Amino acid sequence: MSVSNQPHLPIENQILAALSEAEYQRLVPYLEQVELSVKQILYKANEPITHVYFPHQSIVSLICIQKNGSTIEAGIVSNDGMVGVPVIWGSNTTNTTAFVQITGSSMMMKTELLQAEFNRGGELQSLLLGYTHGLFAQVTQTLACNSLHTIERRLARWLLFIADRVQSDTFVLTQEYIAKTLGCRRTSVTEIAGRLSRAGVISYKRGAIAILNRSALEDTSCECYFMIKEEYARLLGVLS
Repeated sequence: MSVSNQPHLPIENQILAALSEAEYQRLVPYLEQVELSVKQILYKANEPITHVYFPHQSIVSLICIQKNGSTIEAGIVSNDGMVGVPVIWGSNTTNTTAFVQITGSSMMMKTELLQAEFNRGGELQSLLLGYTHGLFAQVTQTLACNSLHTIERRLARWLLFIADRVQSDTFVLTQEYIAKTLGCRRTSVTEIAGRLSRAGVISYKRGAIAILNRSALEDTSCECYFMIKEEYARLLGVLS
């Protein structure tokens, strides 16, 4: 993970970008610009969270890992939020592991500094509280989705969610990782991805996924994608 002590404008993280210029500049001495790499672990479950992250292009999965090694994704953090939300609730640990799934830059801040800034009140506190509402909505809807919908619908929802956050219909993700994220077997992902590929909805070659027919993928997805998307849009409208 490479580090720079001089954050560069414009800021791509939506929380930091929503701050007034004076408020952001006051935070600059506490921020470090870092490059996050694929499979990098930002914090582990039940271990101290030493830093929080405000992603730019990177995407981070919040993963639940069971004793038998099985995994499932509880939520995703991208440039719309912050990795390490439990620290603003007064806890330096959580039951999820933060795992980088798509590389990119991020702002990093020491946990104790973020907690002190949050406790001051003001703009940053309001923005983070609003974001936690959106993250909670995402996590609870993902829980419902994982319990009620088929793997095919969940995969479609997840691909749309990722595309929205990278702002591109092309991205690199392995079938093995997708299976771990969705809590299913890799063979299931292979079968569904093949079916969607033959239908001309997506293409999948050597880990590179391209959405070819977004409308068809939306039709394949469950309502969870639209519910989460609408809730985030509503919150951004309130906070902007």
